[in-house]
Amino acid sequence: MVQTLLFDDYEKPVESTANMPLAGRMRPKDLDGFAGQGHLIGEGRILRNMIEQDRITSMIFWGPPGVGKTTLANIVANRTKAVFVNYSAVTGGSKEVKEIMSAAEKRRQTGRRTVLFVDEIHRFNKAQQDAFLPYVEKGSIILIGATTENPSFEVNSALLSRCKVFVLEGLTADDIFGLLKRAVTGPEGFPDLKVNIGDDILRIIAEYANGDARTALNTLEAAVADCTVKDGSVTVTKKEIADCVSKRSLLYDKNGEEHYNIISALHKSMRNSDPDAAVYWLARMIDAGEDPLFISRRLIEFAGDDVGLADPTAQMMATSCYYACKNMGYPDCRYALAETVMYLALAPRSNSTAMAIDRALHDVRTRPADPVPLHIRNASTRLMKDLGYGKEYQYAEGTEEKITKMQCLPDALKDRRYYEPGNKGSEVYYKKRLDAIRDWREGKIPDPPR
Repeated sequence: MVQTLLFDDYEKPVESTANMPLAGRMRPKDLDGFAGQGHLIGEGRILRNMIEQDRITSMIFWGPPGVGKTTLANIVANRTKAVFVNYSAVTGGSKEVKEIMSAAEKRRQTGRRTVLFVDEIHRFNKAQQDAFLPYVEKGSIILIGATTENPSFEVNSALLSRCKVFVLEGLTADDIFGLLKRAVTGPEGFPDLKVNIGDDILRIIAEYANGDARTALNTLEAAVADCTVKDGSVTVTKKEIADCVSKRSLLYDKNGEEHYNIISALHKSMRNSDPDAAVYWLARMIDAGEDPLFISRRLIEFAGDDVGLADPTAQMMATSCYYACKNMGYPDCRYALAETVMYLALAPRSNSTAMAIDRALHDVRTRPADPVPLHIRNASTRLMKDLGYGKEYQYAEGTEEKITKMQCLPDALKDRRYYEPGNKGSEVYYKKRLDAIRDWREGKIPDPPR
């Protein structure tokens, strides 16, 4: 029996499942048929209690695609005594939002609640989200938003503070296997067709889906459609699955949070001297079609930030990798990227270069602009020479030692030390040399280093 929700100006009857894709037909109507998210809807868990007791407050469902955000909203629609309005941030317009809010305000004045479900709420800009705020505050609407993006970045902070955020996790392969099993054995999946498919093939689909139930069900449906029907039944083999699965569906949005999670994983794996993990995360980025120039720019940054002068070759490797990526592109540049990533992972560690420039920038930004000492100023005119520009300049190359005791920092900073070499790789040599230079300039040793 098809249930019809309470509706007036904007609410519509639930669509018949007859012509729905498999993912729509398998969408559960209650929590008992819901796959995964036990931390939220298990017995005694907060979201389950809120739904079963019809004590819904404004909330946001945040999670990757195909984990049940819209399904949970539909379950709320089936349980709540409020008017339920389903609205898409992709297809809806601002005029419709105003009309929905106006109708919700009229209901509030007569004691009726309105639950507004906004799919892909991150698609609204901040100004559009602001339109919800007064109605949420007054209680005219109970807002349920769904998003694949981090709401901390994509949802207005004032609106976010009035919503409970529930984090939905990617489904396990076992969760998806169970869902696929119900699809081929239950009445909702293929009501007029007997589907013969082995558990091993269902496992392949479950693994391929990478936590996305919708991807799994769509793959199964496509494979069944690719089979020849004989006597009301079909037999799905690995061949049909191979035809439907041209590439593993990896969670990676080049404009979203996972993009930054994976580049962070690459960076931290290299920092931890783990070339195996580093090359894996690199492969994830390559397989997802990440811009190789973006990857190589991050490698250049890493070479300066985490390796520095402990291994000066690292910076040359990274910049050469950028050149290779720019001139070759995929797939040829993958070798340059892999070689550089593994080299950086195994290089000695030092952040002394990064610390040196950060200390210097701090002084530059927090102190008055100290004047350049006269003796190292550019004396390009007669007037400048008369004013003392370049006077008493000491030309290091003209000395036997190729070094002088000339002060190059401003007077106010003459004792400041920005670069402090580490004790790894080439910096062992640089530290020894720099300590000798400083000791000689301070008169602690008689001869300068050679």
